[in-house]
Amino acid sequence: MMAGISTSSFIMHGAREALASGLTHIEQQVTSIERAVVENPGLAFDLSKTLVESVCRTVLSERAISYADDDDLPKLFKMVSQFLPFLPETASGESETRQSLNRTLNGLSTAILGICQLRNQCGFASHGSGSPRPPLESAQALMVAEAADTIIGFLHRVHRQDRVKLNSLRNCYEENHGFNDSIDESYGMIHIFDIEFRPSEVLFQMEPESYRVYLAEFGSEVDVVECTDQDIGPEEVAP
Repeated sequence: MMAGISTSSFIMHGAREALASGLTHIEQQVTSIERAVVENPGLAFDLSKTLVESVCRTVLSERAISYADDDDLPKLFKMVSQFLPFLPETASGESETRQSLNRTLNGLSTAILGICQLRNQCGFASHGSGSPRPPLESAQALMVAEAADTIIGFLHRVHRQDRVKLNSLRNCYEENHGFNDSIDESYGMIHIFDIEFRPSEVLFQMEPESYRVYLAEFGSEVDVVECTDQDIGPEEVAP
């Protein structure tokens, strides 16, 4: 055991917050990581990757977004990033803020890739290797576990607070006829076999956050019905 790190010193606050709000299936993973940081650092790399993967899959499933069973963690995280509204509606039109947030999200993507690579190179239960694995210690395991915890906490908070706004956003789509008609006229109807789709509807369904951003930009020229937190009453907030 490394000096200065005790078995009770690390708690995954972000993951435990997600656990308390309904992700009960991650409890064993969370508890195991908190122990492994000190008792088995190599296992902490394996479990940290697996835990982030589990949360990404849960977020996608709860948002009815399909993914393949063999999708790896970087791909799952990219999908989650595309569908979660990381920027509040009130700031959706702030381009500089969005650029800064995108740089931060790129940092999270880099952290995800690093977690995967460390798991492959140093994990206790990862793929077999013909040579000894680098003997990393609790300090490195703690860094990876803390990074995973930060990512999990952020993803699940945004996902949870946004789920209660989806119905309100649907109302905004239906009320912004001018914006929707502008998209449909610019890009034309989408035809797949004999089925016809509205481009505005496709954008709203596939990229709701992008829909909000472009709606805000469109609203700088004409009146639009904005989607804000005020559209949702306190009784609609999830427990």
